[in-house]
Amino acid sequence: MAELYVKPGNKERGWNDPPQFSYGLQTLAGGPKRTPLTKRIAAPQDGSPRVPASQTSQGPPPMGPPPPSSQASRPPPVGSYLASSVKPANLPVMESETLLEDVLKPLEEALEDCRGHTKKQVCDDISRRLALLQEQWAGGKLSVSVKKRMALLVQELSSHQWDAADNIHCSLMVDHVTEVSQWMVGVKRLIAEKRNLSSEEEANEEKSTTIAEEFQTVPGVQEAP
Repeated sequence: MAELYVKPGNKERGWNDPPQFSYGLQTLAGGPKRTPLTKRIAAPQDGSPRVPASQTSQGPPPMGPPPPSSQASRPPPVGSYLASSVKPANLPVMESETLLEDVLKPLEEALEDCRGHTKKQVCDDISRRLALLQEQWAGGKLSVSVKKRMALLVQELSSHQWDAADNIHCSLMVDHVTEVSQWMVGVKRLIAEKRNLSSEEEANEEKSTTIAEEFQTVPGVQEAP
């Protein structure tokens, strides 16, 4: 067996020299055989694809939290959340109701001021028209717009704003003629009579002031102590 492992012809080698292996032994043993690169590998019988060894052997899984997904749920915007969570309350809009007394009482007071300065027939006609106004107001035959405008008319009348009161009267006759036609004639006449009365009072005051001034300027006339 030594001839298979030791190369012959080297008689002078020392006892501790490594043996020289024979080339024939190496060719007989052949070592591990390798698959030729040109040979095709047969497909597996179960039909599953073969995965190369380089792809199957992967490194350890990455450490740390997984990357965020684009499909992950995101919180809604603040504006949309507030708009969806806060709902407007269906609260009734409260409007101050115009009272009949607040309108009728100043008109009756103006009529009383005109009595004694205006013909009785005219004052009686105005009184009847005001009674129709009270009846229709109490019967719910007047709209909210008419009531509000009448309240404004009375304010202007009490402030001696004759032109403004007359303009409101004209707007009522144009916009709500079917509601106000029966009694608005009396209100118009009352505005005119109150205006004339105020003009007369102002004229009398100016006349009295002028007479007093003239009386003071007369020579030899002194005021009583």
